[in-house]
Amino acid sequence: MKLCLTLLLILNTWIVYAQASFDVVVYGGTPGGVIAAVSAAREGAKVMLIEQTKHVGGLNTSGIGTAESEHMIEETISGLPLEFYSRMSQFYGKPKTEFYFESHVAEKVFNDLLREANVKVVYEAFAQKVNKKKAAIHTITLSNGTTVTGKVFIDATYEGDLMSRSGVSYTYGRESKDHYGESLAGVRFIDTPIEASPYDDNGKLLSGFVERSTLTEGQADKRVMNYNFRVMMSTRDDRVPFPKPERYEPQRYILLSRWLKNEPNVKFKDIIDLYGWNYPKGKYETNNKQKSIISLGHFGGNVNYPDADYPERKAIYDDHKNWTLGLLYYLANDPSVPRSLHDAVNQYGLTADEFKDNGNFPYYLYIREARRMKGELVQTQKDILEERTKPDAICLGSHWIDSHHVQRVAVSKTQFVNEGRIWEVLTKPYEFSYRTILPKQQECTNLLVPVCLSVSHVAFCSARVECTWMQLGNSAGIAAAMAARQKKSVQKLSTSELQTNLKKRGVILSINHQIWDGEKDGKK
Repeated sequence: MKLCLTLLLILNTWIVYAQASFDVVVYGGTPGGVIAAVSAAREGAKVMLIEQTKHVGGLNTSGIGTAESEHMIEETISGLPLEFYSRMSQFYGKPKTEFYFESHVAEKVFNDLLREANVKVVYEAFAQKVNKKKAAIHTITLSNGTTVTGKVFIDATYEGDLMSRSGVSYTYGRESKDHYGESLAGVRFIDTPIEASPYDDNGKLLSGFVERSTLTEGQADKRVMNYNFRVMMSTRDDRVPFPKPERYEPQRYILLSRWLKNEPNVKFKDIIDLYGWNYPKGKYETNNKQKSIISLGHFGGNVNYPDADYPERKAIYDDHKNWTLGLLYYLANDPSVPRSLHDAVNQYGLTADEFKDNGNFPYYLYIREARRMKGELVQTQKDILEERTKPDAICLGSHWIDSHHVQRVAVSKTQFVNEGRIWEVLTKPYEFSYRTILPKQQECTNLLVPVCLSVSHVAFCSARVECTWMQLGNSAGIAAAMAARQKKSVQKLSTSELQTNLKKRGVILSINHQIWDGEKDGKK
């Protein structure tokens, strides 16, 4: 009887969702999506948030526990995103706003914000079909069979799937240097070659490598930054031993076996970056190590991801998961691993208090880059470094231009190089134009895209951090609520009125704002 009542309640809930019309529908529960949904709801809009996994928060609830404030001007963070970080600081009992946190704490704060704003959240649902009336989205049909009606839609996914299904122009990969006149664009050989053979014992190029002869400095391509999981590790007594993956293939780690044979004194930190941040003692965030012979980054595994369908994306996710767990299992168990490294690795394990319903493994793959919209305006390198002001500014950016490596290139029989790195330090902020989140009017009149926004690859390498996407999402949510209330297309919204409203909500719009003295919010 109890089970029947539960099923009836679920059925009734879906009927309500299927029949209801929302002012603002946000597709993607990434940090930018959550903030967009909450900010729209705080403007009085009736909001639905559709998330593709079982958990909101994207990478901030899947292993990235920082606002990246060490690589940006933290005083540019404003509005609802700043409130988010302040709430987490309050959770930890910190006297000032700090920008480091645990994934499960971030998820709690995101859920608190959504609940308080009365946002309707749907989990494990994917956009299957977009139904338009002329240039406006009328409804979207989800993978669970429901149809959602909205006045304004926001695509806040890392992939831009609602955008692409809405007939909006987009691209992915890297433009050439000449395309927008960007010195940092295209294929980039700036790293020192690594002494390790990119060929197997039969002289065949290893998986994930390309030949140097096929590439030209500065050329365009359809590749994106490599992906990896941000595994949370622990040295505490309750740590979970690295599990053997479902498909364990030790031959995938031939570079590792050769490296350890030639250099038996390799340390764990030479293979994987471990960040302690301000986590509890014995708890670590991890990342791909840029110049390592082998690390968490699964080069070549993401080539088809940006435009892949959902089943192929799932296969790519599983392949990255197998790569990651296989690497860790190899280090912890393979008899070829030197004893000193074996013992060091086995001091670590998966963190027991994170991702409890997912085998203590992150929910989200770190999708550094996928599609990018080609909207009303494409901001480029020049807009970050030179022409930094915009008349229709909606928030600030200040993160350094940071591209992880894109591919591994064989330069000889004994050497390879990691290609694609950009690391350009910024000392001044810049402004994001409202037009960077607007599709072209003839393509869609009621969609905003704050994550896969309209920028070049180079500019995306600055915009692509969660705290910046949250600021763009905050402005998108407020704009969406205004457009829904005024019954206007998002392109016809008054930018001066939007800017006035953003300022009322504490959003910093101008690079000339008096915030650089370090006094804001008690920080520094």
